[in-house]
Amino acid sequence: MIIGCLKEIKDNENRVALTPAGTKTLVSNRHTVLVEAGAGLGSGFPDKEYSDSGAELVSSPEQIASRSELVVKIKEPLESEYSFFKKGQLIFTYFHFASNRKLTDAMLSSGATCIAYETVEVDGKTPLLAPMSEVAGKMAPLMGSFYLSKPAGGKGLLFSGVTGVSPAVITVIGGGVVGQSAAQVASGLGADLTILEKSSDRIMELKNIFPNAKILESTLDSITETVKKSDVVVGAVYIPGSRAPKIVSEEMVSSMKPGSVIVDVAIDQGGIFETSHPTTHSNPVFEKYGVIHYCVANMPGAFPRTSTIALTNSTLSYIQKLAKAGFSVFKSDKEFAKGVNIVDGKITNQGVASAHSLDFTPVEELV
Repeated sequence: MIIGCLKEIKDNENRVALTPAGTKTLVSNRHTVLVEAGAGLGSGFPDKEYSDSGAELVSSPEQIASRSELVVKIKEPLESEYSFFKKGQLIFTYFHFASNRKLTDAMLSSGATCIAYETVEVDGKTPLLAPMSEVAGKMAPLMGSFYLSKPAGGKGLLFSGVTGVSPAVITVIGGGVVGQSAAQVASGLGADLTILEKSSDRIMELKNIFPNAKILESTLDSITETVKKSDVVVGAVYIPGSRAPKIVSEEMVSSMKPGSVIVDVAIDQGGIFETSHPTTHSNPVFEKYGVIHYCVANMPGAFPRTSTIALTNSTLSYIQKLAKAGFSVFKSDKEFAKGVNIVDGKITNQGVASAHSLDFTPVEELV
């Protein structure tokens, strides 16, 4: 198969969908790999490493897209890239369709098959989302700590506190991969930590992992109470394929003290705070009711070297499956098939269809 790897053009997105080592693996299996010149530079991989691994370097993204049977990316296509894709082509990347109607319509019109990293499921878990969830989760308390500083607009509170002075109060809403990762860093930094989680089984697990934290059932009352007294609130809720639920109301945000910080890791799926909207690494924050909102839609792009290697470690085996069998792989691999969101103008993910009130077609009817 001819596999194309495009350079990312989203604001400050320096990750790349294939490492030179991953490229070498694909080439050794007799696939042709086209890599856009400069695609790996932001992650510390010069063009020569790709050419030495057997890739063909191509300067034009349009040429890569037109020649490739499978296109791999990191982030969703932007408007300038919509025209690249065509009927019968496989596109494998993070799409987050539920929060982006324009992208959904464009990919429906393209006729391409869109496979989303974030909705591939294995035993109820999302293995291709997990590595970036871990990065974003571990980033969240660091961003919260930075923006609590007075020069950054915060209330001037040191995250860890000092002798005789209490540490910052941080609430993490959601106890999955993002939430646990955020809690690990927040706990390590010495914060006063609360985790809100709906699953009783998961609450018990979190109590064992974080014996010094407050682990509470996520209810309207517990959210209202903890958000109000928090210095930092991290949104860490994800429902595969679906738009994120608005768990924290505008009224709750307005109850927070000025200079407090929100980090909405769920912003890719629309965010869990009513006051959130996507931001970029170039302009990462805004204020609402005196509360600083950090809502960068590609948080792991800030640490591209770590993120690229971690993601390729997870995606490469799936890329190999696609390269070997093409669309027919979904006949037998039902868990991988959950990653298929759009096929030839039809939505095959229920969450995406529901988010936009569009028709849903089970992927099983199309393979």
